[in-house]
Amino acid sequence: MKEPNDIILHAVIKVAVVIILTFSINLFFSGHHNPGGGFIGGLGFSAALTLLFLAFDIETVRQNIPVDFKVLTAIGVLIAVFTGVGGIVFGEPFLTQAFDYFDIPVFGKTELATAVLFDVGVALAVIGTSMSIILSIGDDH
Repeated sequence: MKEPNDIILHAVIKVAVVIILTFSINLFFSGHHNPGGGFIGGLGFSAALTLLFLAFDIETVRQNIPVDFKVLTAIGVLIAVFTGVGGIVFGEPFLTQAFDYFDIPVFGKTELATAVLFDVGVALAVIGTSMSIILSIGDDH
């Protein structure tokens, strides 16, 4: 049987994935002060990976992105929980967040907040969970 020639599909998917990933990163970083954050940023990231799985075969994408998504889920949950426990260490309630402004050479006066660490944990947990589900559905075995 002849292999399908999907050059146009693959080229369009590669561009679309870059756009989706860029938008997901934007959603992630804007989530502290505007709508967005770790959850929706992680879902956007998962959508881009799912698009790659649909356009290319699962094994090709797995070879190029060798990530165990179950481990990624566990790491994300641990980051989120330890960020919450950080408040308890300093005598504050669970999930108490801290922030301050720092003068960073390239960016100037920049706000750094522990909420971003929590969002990183949430994003990793969402990416890991959603991709584990999608890969378990898509497995031939």
